[in-house]
Amino acid sequence: MPDSETPSTAGRRGHLIDLTPLRVSPAFARLWAGNAIAGIGGQMTIVAVGLHLYAITGSTFAVAMVGTIALLPMILAGLYGGMLADAFDRRAVALGSAIAAWLSTVGIALVAWFEVEQLWPFYMLTTINSIAATVIGTSRAAIIPRLVPRELLPAASALSGVSMGVMVTVGPALAGILVATVGFGWTYTIDVIMFSAAFMGILTLPSIRPEAGAHPPGLKSVVQGIAFLRRAPNIRMSFIVDIVAMTFGRPHALFPAVGALVIGGGAVTVGILTAAGAVGTLLCSLLSGRLGTVRRHGVAIGWAIAVYGVFVAGFGVVLAVLSLGGFERATESIAGANVLALVLAAVMMAGTGASDNVSAIFRSTMMQTAVPDNMRGRLQGIFTVVVTGGPRLGDLYVGAISLAAGLWFPPLLGGLLIIALIALCMRATPSFRAYDALNPTP
Repeated sequence: MPDSETPSTAGRRGHLIDLTPLRVSPAFARLWAGNAIAGIGGQMTIVAVGLHLYAITGSTFAVAMVGTIALLPMILAGLYGGMLADAFDRRAVALGSAIAAWLSTVGIALVAWFEVEQLWPFYMLTTINSIAATVIGTSRAAIIPRLVPRELLPAASALSGVSMGVMVTVGPALAGILVATVGFGWTYTIDVIMFSAAFMGILTLPSIRPEAGAHPPGLKSVVQGIAFLRRAPNIRMSFIVDIVAMTFGRPHALFPAVGALVIGGGAVTVGILTAAGAVGTLLCSLLSGRLGTVRRHGVAIGWAIAVYGVFVAGFGVVLAVLSLGGFERATESIAGANVLALVLAAVMMAGTGASDNVSAIFRSTMMQTAVPDNMRGRLQGIFTVVVTGGPRLGDLYVGAISLAAGLWFPPLLGGLLIIALIALCMRATPSFRAYDALNPTP
């Protein structure tokens, strides 16, 4: 397996996404395709459950409790799933958690078909589904470096961005159409069928046991993973900068108020702004061919998150200008929304999706190459905690700051804070700035 590409090979890469991982690793191709198809169904069910609970209760609080109840179990599942991935055959761990996720989806479908209107079955089954999905994601991330050559891992991460972009755009749209036309029962049942694709990717994998011996499962194993992170400044910094970006750069909780009070358009505006980020991720991945030639991953992450901060601040500027009387209200409107403001805001959110995807590609590659194989599951589990908790901190930040100022202030301040804090982080960690993909060190 080559450690790096030759310059001539790198130079021939175009701007379009590199599909080489799908060609050289049929196992990765099957895993990727199965996850993408199952993920579309999963996004369908997430949206359908929210619509279903609102239809039963008429309460947004009841809908919000789906994610709130599942948060702590998801965090624990990330840590526990990473430990399992370092202790046992990763294929078996992924398969077992996939079965649990599939059965919980079957349960949700049955609840709908039998027209159960109590809330606890939905909360219980969606929590089980979230736990299982977290373990699947953790084990799959630890599996991919065993299927794809090291020099192709950035391309593999970009392909994951494509699948995520498709999931988040297609899944919710299908959910809305299916719920409106065939009802909740059939929507969940279609997810049950689509989820079967995940088994195709997992069942055809070879046995994948951690290299250099397995660590016995237990609390000591988790502690060993945390101790390794203390000795790994580059991996640790990749976690820190992601927390910074997600804490101060997640204006999504503002979207309903923005749609109602600032831009106008209500649910239409919320849908466009939400989809814009996913479209940015998808387009970035489709044009990611050159990213595989980048060696200075730490520098690339720093710049990507700084650009992310610029787009977040830009979103705040759009809201501020509109709030102060800019973007003449006589502008043609769509569903009551100011078109110019909506377009500019959507462009800013697409920019956050694209820049965050660049950061994610290099952070994922750094994790997969610099962390030893027998520690990779636990570190991926800790990373799952980071990516799960960061957006929740972001919602808290946005909610608290918006109470004291206008809706434009949290993203504007957050974007500027991201730029400043990333500059400080980069200056404080010379090894992160000097990180070389040809000589990956944790």
